[in-house]
Amino acid sequence: MAGEILTCPNCGAAVKTFRNPFPTVDIIIRIDDQIVLIERANEPRGWALPGGFVDYGESLETAAEREALEETGLKVENLRQFRAYSDPQRDPRQHNISFVFIADAQGTPYGGDDAARARLFSLDDLPAPLCFDHAQILEDYRKRFSK
Repeated sequence: MAGEILTCPNCGAAVKTFRNPFPTVDIIIRIDDQIVLIERANEPRGWALPGGFVDYGESLETAAEREALEETGLKVENLRQFRAYSDPQRDPRQHNISFVFIADAQGTPYGGDDAARARLFSLDDLPAPLCFDHAQILEDYRKRFSK
């Protein structure tokens, strides 16, 4: 989708700009038989997987490790990519593509950065509704890894 027309500062030619989706990461952090969810401090408020935007020059894996530490205080291990979610309607703010990771951690999560708090939940006792498409992500995770 083309955006606005800008003028090249060097030659004066018209240059089209394009609006692209933003890359984000979400992390399913497992501690024993539970997963970590954060209560968002910013809109949209509610419970969600830890995650956030990928910084320019940052790999997806580094972004996932950084967001997990910032939002939950947990250093993750055994990080691996699960799936990508790209529905343009998945985030009410704008079109974000989420690369979802699975990781393990130890310790007690706590809310930090833009997470008001962090808690452990059983997959059988999740708060509802979850923000964004996180209920669908966790259902896909449950189907893939159910025993």
